[in-house]
Amino acid sequence: MEFTKMHGLGNDFLVFYGMKQLLGQAAELAVRYCDRHFGVGADGLVFILPSETADFRMVIINSDGTEAEQCGNAIRCAAKYVYDNGHINRTDITIETLGAGVQPVTLAVENGKVKTVRVDMGAPILEGRLIPTTLDGSEIIDRPVEVEGETFRFTGVSMGNPHAVIYVEDAPMYDVHTWGPKLEKHPLFPRRTNVEFATVTGPERIEMRVWERGAGPTLACGTGACATLVSSVLNGLTGRSAWVGLAGGDLFIEWNAEDNHVYMTGPAETVYRGELAV
Repeated sequence: MEFTKMHGLGNDFLVFYGMKQLLGQAAELAVRYCDRHFGVGADGLVFILPSETADFRMVIINSDGTEAEQCGNAIRCAAKYVYDNGHINRTDITIETLGAGVQPVTLAVENGKVKTVRVDMGAPILEGRLIPTTLDGSEIIDRPVEVEGETFRFTGVSMGNPHAVIYVEDAPMYDVHTWGPKLEKHPLFPRRTNVEFATVTGPERIEMRVWERGAGPTLACGTGACATLVSSVLNGLTGRSAWVGLAGGDLFIEWNAEDNHVYMTGPAETVYRGELAV
């Protein structure tokens, strides 16, 4: 099996193209080859497949073998892959995802290669039961969640996948490894959750670190950056656009007041190509 190693701000994937449908052993392959010691090493596998409703369909398998509904960094990598490899010659394309449906994508091209990708991530889902959480309400803002005697306050947002955004004093130095997995699997979140630890440093700047559901701590999370911006607007902490600083770099996030959609702009990089002995 041929693959391409790609990353979006350090959130890295093995990208596969050319299959008609998802492999039956995709989960097993993800666990084996995402291992950074005994495999290639990645946060997940990305399969670019045919779609009946869009130019392409993207399926993401996390490093633990579970399927992700959506991933902002993965969709930028998929978009760069199909353009750079000549599978499409337009700079406005559509990619179908499990959790967010068909998403419009705009490519910024330099010297024949994609430099940055702007993705229409759709409208955020804010209703408690739809995020999903076990809480009722049209918005879940600044709600308490207790873990091992510690009380956190979170804002719930779905960008096609669930997020719990928690504000802390110093996000880059926060102990994500301790609290991330405990919050991810808290009973309040029936399908588990991604957890963002955020610090607002200005009206247009947020520092964020993430514990991704099914992957653990990653250098970047596109949907998490979108959820954090939405949460920051809901909590009156920022305007409707801001740079979100992640461990791997910055994403520019906008929550458009006219169409209620969130737009994410950021880079994607190709690292190398290889073959797996499956």
